[in-house]
Amino acid sequence: MKNIKEQKRKFDKNIWYYFLPEIKRFRKNLIALSIFACLTAGIDIGLSYMTKYAIDVFIKEGSFKNIGQFSLMYVVLISLLGICIFFFISNGGKVEAGLSYRIHKRGFKKIQELSMSYFDKNAIGWIMARMTSDVTKLGEFISWSLVDMVWGLTLMIGMFIVMCVVNLKLTFITLAITPILIFVSFYFQKKIVGLQRSVRKFNSKITGAINEGITGAKTTKTLSTEDICVEDFEEMTEKMKGYSIKSSKFASMFQPVVINLAAIGTVMALYYGGNGIIKGTVEYGTLVLFINFSVQFFEPVRELAAILTEMQSAQVAAERVHNLLDAKSDIVEKEEVISRYGSVTKPKKENFEKLNGDIEFKNVSFCYNKDEWILENLNLKFKKGQSIALIGETGSGKSTIVNLICRFYENQKGIIEIDGEDIRNRSEAWLHNNIGYVLQTPHLFSGTIKENIRYGNLSASDEEIILAAKRVNADKFIEKLEGKYEAQVGEGGSLLSSGQKQLISFARAILANPKLFILDEATSAIDTETEMEIQRALETVLENRTSFIIAHRLSTIRSCDRIIVIEKGKVIEDGNHKSLMKDRGHYYKLYTNQYIEEKEEEMLA
Repeated sequence: MKNIKEQKRKFDKNIWYYFLPEIKRFRKNLIALSIFACLTAGIDIGLSYMTKYAIDVFIKEGSFKNIGQFSLMYVVLISLLGICIFFFISNGGKVEAGLSYRIHKRGFKKIQELSMSYFDKNAIGWIMARMTSDVTKLGEFISWSLVDMVWGLTLMIGMFIVMCVVNLKLTFITLAITPILIFVSFYFQKKIVGLQRSVRKFNSKITGAINEGITGAKTTKTLSTEDICVEDFEEMTEKMKGYSIKSSKFASMFQPVVINLAAIGTVMALYYGGNGIIKGTVEYGTLVLFINFSVQFFEPVRELAAILTEMQSAQVAAERVHNLLDAKSDIVEKEEVISRYGSVTKPKKENFEKLNGDIEFKNVSFCYNKDEWILENLNLKFKKGQSIALIGETGSGKSTIVNLICRFYENQKGIIEIDGEDIRNRSEAWLHNNIGYVLQTPHLFSGTIKENIRYGNLSASDEEIILAAKRVNADKFIEKLEGKYEAQVGEGGSLLSSGQKQLISFARAILANPKLFILDEATSAIDTETEMEIQRALETVLENRTSFIIAHRLSTIRSCDRIIVIEKGKVIEDGNHKSLMKDRGHYYKLYTNQYIEEKEEEMLA
């Protein structure tokens, strides 16, 4: 599937501004983090300066005056350092966990709000990577890397000030290598960022491939295409491996270069400081202080360089998470509609009007891809309580009509009215609250049979759940299971047969008590005997409800009030079974051919 185009910009502050409201929620923790980071840096500088004092006074002069106060101060500073580190890590953990939680929550909410077209265009792996690894990377960077940057800058500024006060000339000699170090750091970051983007791009593809490998395992085995799947997967992983190795090479080269450059600063401090001691212009304690500071000074430089590397990687993650959170649904509710009916995730059900079931298409045109119209200037009218069968070849547009009625997609032209009102003037939540939809391959959620049926009506009692199961004869197999209604269905219903999953989905739809009923090849996974029982049950269930049935076996739609034959997005026949058979048109040919085939199969059985 086509993914959202990756952004190529180097650094976009607007991406970070986008996440600023979420970051502000943890400003107290971040302020505390910054304060403790600054205190930690200050204590590190203080301990180094105390070492200078000890050398100049206790060792060089041989005086132990004030050693008690010195020792006490040293113990206090060490204790404070431990306290600061404790609160530093504690607050950092809160920011990381809290920020990841909020972004995960927003991401999942966004997924619920997006229209079906979004999932047509974006692979599951693409979405999963953003909801998992990218969100984690973002949380880690904001909670730790930015605060490490505060610590590093505070330490560098503090040491620079102390060094300038102690010996200005030696300061500039020791730090003369810093501009070169900064230049080298930026050079390596520029190389690494492009490779990081490629690595994460292929990581999304690999996640999607793994997902497809698991969900499509049965298909792969029945088609005997395991070798092809392995080859495709190896090709993707090989490319990711290549980019990862290149990125690792640059990262592995970067650290030694920085260490060697920093060592030059230490050597220069030793050389010029040593000469100063010989000449009597530099004290021993000062030289030790500068040697310590030259090592400590370039440590945060290395940290900052590493953080810059992380920033590039975090920038990529932020871009990708932003793409998901900022994605726009094709279906946009009007402000007045949201004000009255609420949103999909926060509906105001108390304001929902009753849905009767009159539906009309007025010059409706729709396309999934630009300029490839599936429906064009379609006009149809359905009365409440009618049962309507839609038949036609694959790609004729019958499922598209149902999808537009359910408002899974938005028509580009024309108007669709329900009960005389444009569906755009009512909310998605109102419409979906009145729809019962049974798919050819139903999806069950992990949990028990009872929980899955209850999804149709979360306030339903156990008695109502059992009654719904009985109405579609699902209770026959449920009662035979260990645990009965408390039996686990497995992930996606993996512990049940296709027919059993379908019966549960029927019970779930009936429990919802919808005004619009959609059956999309819903009985294809059920044996003929069970199908007939369900058909009899549905005659009662569908009474006074507008229902749409898409069926391959035409014998199951004979009793429908209307049978509409669709071809290339246009209605070519419309009537009931009796009238269409009398016309001897397209439906007549389909029905008679299928009837003959079924009889032949019965004779050969």
